[in-house]
Amino acid sequence: MNQPPAGSSLQEARVPEELAESWQVIHGYSISVRPLRRSDVDIESAFVEGLSRESRHNRLLGGAINISRSYIEQLINVDYTRDMALAAVVMTEDSEVLIGVARYVQETASPGPGPGPAEFAIVIADAWQGRGIGAHLLRKLIEVARNRGIPALYGEILATNHGMLMMMKSLGFRIERHPDDATVVRATQDLRSP
Repeated sequence: MNQPPAGSSLQEARVPEELAESWQVIHGYSISVRPLRRSDVDIESAFVEGLSRESRHNRLLGGAINISRSYIEQLINVDYTRDMALAAVVMTEDSEVLIGVARYVQETASPGPGPGPAEFAIVIADAWQGRGIGAHLLRKLIEVARNRGIPALYGEILATNHGMLMMMKSLGFRIERHPDDATVVRATQDLRSP
């Protein structure tokens, strides 16, 4: 991930807050979707630490990673001129709780003028899975990517992550075998057509 600018207030000023929106899901909770901010370090840390072993396994493609403070800071430090990270948050009692994140990161070098394809990732807190939050976040991410001229989104998914694969198909992603790893598939969506 990209390094933060010298002052966090500069980074905060670049956060595209105009992308924020809210909607209701079951049980009357109002969920807000907004760009992830540097000030979200504590709720991002609680979110990542609260993921089950299975959710971490699916998100990290089976790999283990040390959840350190520097890892969390990498996650919340987004260069919004190229990349995007959308947070789904809910208010419980008197605090904001992070319940999902969808992001894309553009490839480092584009083969031509304009932005290149971007890799996406999404994770939803275990207690909130199966409620349409992931699909909502991903639709918003697709909309933002398309509006920014990203030609395609792609992501690598464990072949055993059936819930994620069903969601990808329902959102129009093309699913293909990974050429180098039989345990992984690649989901791709061309964003150049409506």
